[in-house]
Amino acid sequence: MKSHLALYMFVSVLFLIGVVFGAVMVNALSLDQKQELARHLNYFFQNVDDGTMLGEPQADSFRQTLGLHVKWMALIWLLGLSVVGLPLVFVLDFLKGVLVGFTVGYLTGQFAWKGMLFALVSVAPQNLVIIPVILIASVAATGFSLHLIKSRFQHRRGALAQSFWQYTGTSVFLTIVLSAAALYEGFLSPYVMKWVAPMLLV
Repeated sequence: MKSHLALYMFVSVLFLIGVVFGAVMVNALSLDQKQELARHLNYFFQNVDDGTMLGEPQADSFRQTLGLHVKWMALIWLLGLSVVGLPLVFVLDFLKGVLVGFTVGYLTGQFAWKGMLFALVSVAPQNLVIIPVILIASVAATGFSLHLIKSRFQHRRGALAQSFWQYTGTSVFLTIVLSAAALYEGFLSPYVMKWVAPMLLV
């Protein structure tokens, strides 16, 4: 943490900028776009309230969610293996912030405190795990890319191999941690959302 403190601060600020940008995007939506989103959300809330989501195989939902997390982590890992791909890691951090900011901003703007409550139970819990994991993975990818640059000048293949396995091990461990978020999204989130969804039905 100490050796990469500046990187942690950088990716955290980048993520927060994405959150703010996503929230601002809500105000840029046209009336037709807001109405279309409202219709889709109302249909979603209706399915949650009817218990349709609970009728779906939760194991399938868990596998799909975990698969998405694994792909996201694999992409960050791959981008960290080359200096050229490093800027795309920062783009992913920014986009993650935009997604979170837009989701929470729209729910809050459209449904006031009820939307905030829904965001707290449907968005916040898993993201308390997902966001730190993605930021840590991004710092690890950045650190390894910088190590690649140094190794080209210092010609230390042994140190590079050790760093590669440390980087890969960190990525695998973080992916395992993401399974906790996938478990919540797959098995617990539908029940929590069912409790809140009736408040948001129009």
